[in-house]
Amino acid sequence: MTGSLLVIACGAIAKELVQVKKLNHWDHIDFQCLPAELHNTPDRIPGEVEAVIKSMQEKYHGIFIAYADCGTGGLLDKMLEAYDIERLPGAHCYEFYAGSGVFERLADEEPGTFYLTDFLVHSFDRLIKEGLGINRHPELMPQYFGNYRRLVYLAQSDSQDLQRKAKEKAEYLGLEYEYRYCGLEPLNQALMLKIPEDLRGKTDHHFLA
Repeated sequence: MTGSLLVIACGAIAKELVQVKKLNHWDHIDFQCLPAELHNTPDRIPGEVEAVIKSMQEKYHGIFIAYADCGTGGLLDKMLEAYDIERLPGAHCYEFYAGSGVFERLADEEPGTFYLTDFLVHSFDRLIKEGLGINRHPELMPQYFGNYRRLVYLAQSDSQDLQRKAKEKAEYLGLEYEYRYCGLEPLNQALMLKIPEDLRGKTDHHFLA
């Protein structure tokens, strides 16, 4: 046993999870990250998560899932119920990056919003252009993005370079651009609320905005 708690996570939030772990001194928590590309085939997510649960559940005191529903249409929750395992709240990772209140306001303001995070700005070409085949078939662009009106960059860092690149992505997609700095605190609080204290420890670190 290398830790008391195993967190099975989406690779898209791996960097931020490691930062939260380090700042909270959660040395007893281990991460097992699955490929971010699964978001392009969300029907595979429950099976991939379950495979890790089956292979690792005897080695840990507890398991937690750092995924939102992520397009599985409730199938992830149905699978997790059988194991009595919790996951992060929300339909998408954007909700626990922004915080539920902020995300709800953004969605109400403009339902046709496409969201980016630091990871997605870095990986836009690989996951969006190549992953969705737009680089090979630009005629697919209206099918994927025709109903979007706005791109909101939910930033975990204050990198000027990432802000510039995010704005370029908005221009590429023909969407209005908006920048929102979120930092790590919403993700930290989501983990604090969902992971039992006896498994995460009593640390209650708050990140500076």
